[in-house]
Amino acid sequence: MTEPSPTAVVLGGSLAGLLAARALAPFVDRVTVLERDRLPEGPRPRRGLPQARHAHQLWSGGGRALEELLPGVTTWLRRHGAHRQAVTADIAMLSPQGWYRRWPESHSMLLCTRDLLDHAVRTRVLAEERVTLVEEAEAVGLIGDATAVTGVRVRERDGRERALKAGLVVDATGRGSRMVGWLAELGAPAPRERVVDAGLCYASRLYRAPEAARGGFPLVSVQADPRSGGPGRGGVLLPVEDGRWLVTLFGTRGGEPPSSGEDFVAFAREGLRHPVIGDLIARAEPLGEVSVSRTTANRRRFYERLARRPENVVVLGDALAALNPVYGHGMAVAARGAVGLRSVLRRRGFGAPGIARAAQRAVARPAGAAWDLAVGQDVFFPGATPDGPSRRERITAAYVDRLVRTATGNGRVARRLTDVMSLERRAEVLVSPGVLSAAVVGPLRPAPTGPPLTRAERRAAGLDDGPS
Repeated sequence: MTEPSPTAVVLGGSLAGLLAARALAPFVDRVTVLERDRLPEGPRPRRGLPQARHAHQLWSGGGRALEELLPGVTTWLRRHGAHRQAVTADIAMLSPQGWYRRWPESHSMLLCTRDLLDHAVRTRVLAEERVTLVEEAEAVGLIGDATAVTGVRVRERDGRERALKAGLVVDATGRGSRMVGWLAELGAPAPRERVVDAGLCYASRLYRAPEAARGGFPLVSVQADPRSGGPGRGGVLLPVEDGRWLVTLFGTRGGEPPSSGEDFVAFAREGLRHPVIGDLIARAEPLGEVSVSRTTANRRRFYERLARRPENVVVLGDALAALNPVYGHGMAVAARGAVGLRSVLRRRGFGAPGIARAAQRAVARPAGAAWDLAVGQDVFFPGATPDGPSRRERITAAYVDRLVRTATGNGRVARRLTDVMSLERRAEVLVSPGVLSAAVVGPLRPAPTGPPLTRAERRAAGLDDGPS
């Protein structure tokens, strides 16, 4: 009797799901991607992805992973208008501790609309002959028992259900994942879960940039101060394709941004810690209406820590760790998680005993790093958790605050911070002897007193001339 051919099922045609399918394709005869909606053709909005209207950035750690999975995709994106922003050379950022200087490049970001990025990934992954997309179909449960999953129950668009066998099931269904309940139906334990919800609301609008500012303009960011004692308000202006700026404003409980275009500029000018974003968009042409979202809570399910779990099931993306989107790590975590999945399969082989547990630990590493970064800030906003930050979180935050203040006037420390923010290196680099001693000394140069825009950038954006 011949062995059945190896197959995998990926639940969800999101960015995380498609990248997981790409990672699986070399190791199986068939990968079936189940998507409950119909995916668009071309770079257009996808149903079920309201966050696509808001600011997205792909940190270099995620960009490298994306390129590993889909060689040439970043070149294609840049050819179609995506911007490569050097960190921190092409960024004007107000941190809670002051304005950063624009230090020489340490890492980079890839900036474009989510529609363009999803289109680039979708067309490449679905061109793989081993990857099959089934639209308007969703999983409604698992097949198997508490020791092993052998497939999923699928409901088709006509309401009928069928069984779909698989040697590996990957859950990439996002924040709405039902995996906890499905595991319970099999008699498997639930993972520990933690939620940190700053009550953040964010609002976004596209603008046509002034003509002279459509090439090479920096990312502009005004960060919230989570330890101010009041609502946190912030915003970011991202240059994206077609000469546009994508502007996202956000605020926590009691400081929510407006949903009307009339009040959008006023909030950016008067509600943030500095009016620079409001001044910039006041001179730009608005394109379309304001989009608002409140689905921003950090939610982490620790599947990798389960002592007893079924074989053949892996959870990744937002289903594993849903992050506050203002930190811009979701796409990088998805890409790095897919690379981690592929690395385990390469090392151990598809179907090897314990492969799902090893893969779950691999995808949890980048998710855990991004989780620590997000929660380390959000836990300080009023009402984010029932008990507020722990003693350990307070100590860690005090040290990070010191590092951020040092980084405003020390390029070497700024580089170490961006090593971690870009998901290129682990947080341990922040406690190396050199960084510790630099934190004791503090900044070597004073922070800029205002936005570090050059005179040419200010003129291009229509602002009055300022100091160069």
